[in-house]
Amino acid sequence: MIFSSAEFLFLFLPCVLLVYYNPFFRGRRFRNIFLLLVSLFFYAWGEPVNVVLLLASIAANWFFGRMVEGEGPRRRFWLWAAVVLNLAGLFIFKYLGFVCRNLGALGLPMPEIDLALPIGISFYTFQAMSYVIDVYRRRSPAQRSVLDVGLYVSFFPQLIAGPIVRYETIAQEIHGRRETWEDFRGGVPRFIAGLGKKVILSNNMAILADAAFDTLPSLSAPMAWLGAVAYGLQIYFDFSGYSDMAIGLGKMFGFHFLENFNYPYISRSVTEFWRRWHISLSTWFRDYVYIPLGGNRVSAGRHLFNLFVVWLLTGIWHGANWTFLLWGLGYFLLLMAEKYGHIDRRLGVLRRPWTLFWVLMLWVLFRAENVAAAGDYFAALFTGGRGDINDFLYYFGNMKFYLAAAVACCLPWDKLWRRVPEAPRACLSAAGSAAVLLLVLTYVVGSTYNPFIYFNF
Repeated sequence: MIFSSAEFLFLFLPCVLLVYYNPFFRGRRFRNIFLLLVSLFFYAWGEPVNVVLLLASIAANWFFGRMVEGEGPRRRFWLWAAVVLNLAGLFIFKYLGFVCRNLGALGLPMPEIDLALPIGISFYTFQAMSYVIDVYRRRSPAQRSVLDVGLYVSFFPQLIAGPIVRYETIAQEIHGRRETWEDFRGGVPRFIAGLGKKVILSNNMAILADAAFDTLPSLSAPMAWLGAVAYGLQIYFDFSGYSDMAIGLGKMFGFHFLENFNYPYISRSVTEFWRRWHISLSTWFRDYVYIPLGGNRVSAGRHLFNLFVVWLLTGIWHGANWTFLLWGLGYFLLLMAEKYGHIDRRLGVLRRPWTLFWVLMLWVLFRAENVAAAGDYFAALFTGGRGDINDFLYYFGNMKFYLAAAVACCLPWDKLWRRVPEAPRACLSAAGSAAVLLLVLTYVVGSTYNPFIYFNF
């Protein structure tokens, strides 16, 4: 079940809100247990078998949290036990088959392993590790009840695609939150805005991106560029839209998640891009990997090593494919060029085009099925391609208004919006949310095309 599905919009969410705000059941304990149960149901909707894995992760990390909260030298042992166990589970389901296939290609006798990837395993594994690490660092107390840990790890707004919610961010809200009308009123339009990004913008950009990437190698250069731009827009509105929906849903239930995107496509450097893109992931790696390794307060050689490790892991986190590994290493090289070569500062007014170009090229690598397909796509981009330009004319002609709308929505209009007087701004906001919701519902009812990228991570 995804947020943009008819089942979620017309059945799941209304029923959950009606029960949660039932005046006969106002106790915090009841509401927490109810949210835990509906979150598990939400996860089990598509893959009921994998609920067992999620429950095992919850129980194990609750235990580890209790162990690392204590005193004495064994705290460190239990911390490493938690890290190893969490990463082992992630490795088995996400990477073991990939490793076996590549070792087999080298001639080693390896078994054929093809395990189904549990939805959202990368996200909830990182959240579970955040819980144990934050308790170990004394940033937040351990939860006494395994049910409360279960709610933190499995809360349905951010379970399958983030944002990665740090335990210290909402530790106090598990029992101490206050549901207010102001939060609910702010959460609804935020959810609708994210829904619009996903259904209206991302889904239409996906049509263009699929049309380009699925026609390799017979692809014209104009169509290749159109597909690359479309995919960059698709993945942004897919993921930022989902994050907006998660933040909005969280506010409806009294939880406050941190922002996950901040107009990344206006960045003037690759470094700035990663301060604005998937903020919850980049800060997770910063606080739990980069800084413990020494951060930038080390020698130049060790700093290079630290960044290499972080970006190697960032690439691998996204999937078991050489394309993701190369994608992460590509960002490592670009960041090194900016850090030590100051190449971004030398470009002047070309800083934004430079950044967008490389982000776009790496999105091609990210989207490609394999390294060979990525090579074919780059060849189409820069050597003229093998296809007819009519494919470009057809798709651009039919999608130009969606493209224009998507590009416009990448820009920060906040300053202009805040200049509008409060009363008309509120009216315009309400009318805009209503219009977007109506358009979204029309799309949801009338179309079966509803791809979701970050389901796979």
